[in-house]
This record gives sequence, C-alpha cells and structure tokens, in this order.
Amino acid sequence: MRRFVFRSRTALVSLAVCLCWNLPAQSSQTTTNLKVDRGGSSPAVPASTEPPALKPVPQLTDEQMERFLKTGQITNRKTISEGTTAALRVTLSDGQLKHDAQIQCIDVFKPVWKGSEGTVEKNFRDTWKFNVAAFRLGRLVGVRNIPMSVEREVEGKLCSCTWWVDNVWMDEAQRRDKGIKPPATDEWVNQLNDVRVFDQLIYNTDRNQGNLLITPDWKVWMIDHTRAFRIYPELMKVEPLRRVSQTTLQALRKLDVAAIQKTAGPWLRTEEINAVLARRDLIVKFFEAEIRDKGQEAVLTDIPRKTPAVSVP
Repeated sequence: MRRFVFRSRTALVSLAVCLCWNLPAQSSQTTTNLKVDRGGSSPAVPASTEPPALKPVPQLTDEQMERFLKTGQITNRKTISEGTTAALRVTLSDGQLKHDAQIQCIDVFKPVWKGSEGTVEKNFRDTWKFNVAAFRLGRLVGVRNIPMSVEREVEGKLCSCTWWVDNVWMDEAQRRDKGIKPPATDEWVNQLNDVRVFDQLIYNTDRNQGNLLITPDWKVWMIDHTRAFRIYPELMKVEPLRRVSQTTLQALRKLDVAAIQKTAGPWLRTEEINAVLARRDLIVKFFEAEIRDKGQEAVLTDIPRKTPAVSVP
C-alpha cells in the first residue's frame, strides 16, 4: 500500500502508467501466523525462485465470505506500518473460521492536495469507499482478481473490510528485484492485460508494484484502490492497453449508469460514475478499432485460436 503524490496530472499519469505494467498478486491466510506479512511490510522476499506449495484456503461462496467480513468478531489487530492510511490487519472469527482481513477507514477529500514536496493534485480523494467500489465494479465487468471488500462499521466509523489474500508468495516489485521469471503462458499475460484495462477504467493512480500480489500458482491479485476513481473523462494513457478478454469487452459495452448505481452506487458519487462511463467509451472504442485492424484473434484473449489445416502424408 505504498502511496505517491503527484506534481501534476501529467506527472500523475506518467508515474501510474510506468508502475503498472508487469503485475503480481496479494494473498490471505486462515490463521494469524502468516509467513508472508503483506500488511505492515512487504512480503518476505522468497529465498528460492521455485514457488512454495499452496496451502488450503477456505471454500466460501460470495455470500458466505461477505457475511464473514461484515459480522466476524475481531479477535486480534495490529496497525500496518506501511502506507499512509493507518490501515489495520485484523483476525476475524465466526466461531468456526478464523481469517485475516484489512481494515481501512481513511476518507479524505481536498479540492487541492499539496504534498510535502510541493506536489499538487486537484479534487484529491483517498477513501476506503473505493476499495468496495473497485471490487464490485470488477465483478460487474468480469474482473475477478480483486479480493472481496465490504463496508463495515469499526469502533463507530465506516470502513472497508477486505479479505486478506491467501498464499501470497511475493509482490511484483520483489519478483522483478529477484529476477524471478513468470511462466511463459497466455494465462499470466492475460492477467496483466486485465489489470491494465481495469486500472484505466477506474483511473487508478496508485498501482505501484507493491499493490500487485502473486501467489505460488502465478495468480495476480490487485489490492488497494483508495486512490482510484478520479473524475477525469479520459484515460491515463492508451499505450498500456494491448489485449482484452471478450467477456470483459462485452461487459464493458453493456455497462450503464443504472448497473453501476445498483452495484457500487453507495460508494461512488455521480461525477465518479460518469467518469467511469466516459473512460469505458474510450476503452471500447480503442479495442473495437484494434479488432478491425488486427482481427479478433490478435485482440481478444478468451476466444479459440484458429490453426491452419494440415494433413498427414
């Protein structure tokens, strides 16, 4: 959950785009003695380039997980030292299941934000509400590598309560620093494409490499969206967009005000919803032009690829 303040919208866009485009995942554990602590500090840098074995994780439906996050008793807590939002890592229990979660209660709005180094951002927001909105909007457009985040009252304050991702191995920064190569598979590359598309949709200014977590099965998780959903009606930058899943593109085409209000309305203002739809239009326009120029197989990631007909002599 590293934080950046930007000197201008141009600098904001450039830094966010540079940090984004090779991506990892975050993870959670069913007990409190996690070997990888993705809360107050970065995950322990792996000693081996070989992924560790996956540990069992709770098998819950969305409804069960949501109920657990909203009602589980907080049995342990500690402040996460990394970042600027005073987030908590807590252990929740319902009497049968124990699992960690992250609590963020930050809710800041400033017409003009001035950082300690003279940096400036207009209409600055840093709010827990965007964690909930990002999870719910992600589900709406077919992006499922964002941990569930719900609204919950903690000590009289409304906050986001986010599932602690299971089996975190490392973050993207550590993968690059250690020179650990990801698998040369479409699945890995397609996950990165999902991140690129989604970050443009929500105008996420804080997609640093520590906010992309990787599990031993090379799944990427996107975490920490408290500085997303800017009200700019343009994309941060079009160059990162490369390919998109047919599922997500179809969902983007269908996205409208009513769907967003129903799914994420309590956590987004009208101007934020309108900006999402304006950026959606640009993303759809971009990929439709790419399909016309290059063909579906070169652009869409989840359609069968045609192979040349061959015969056996």
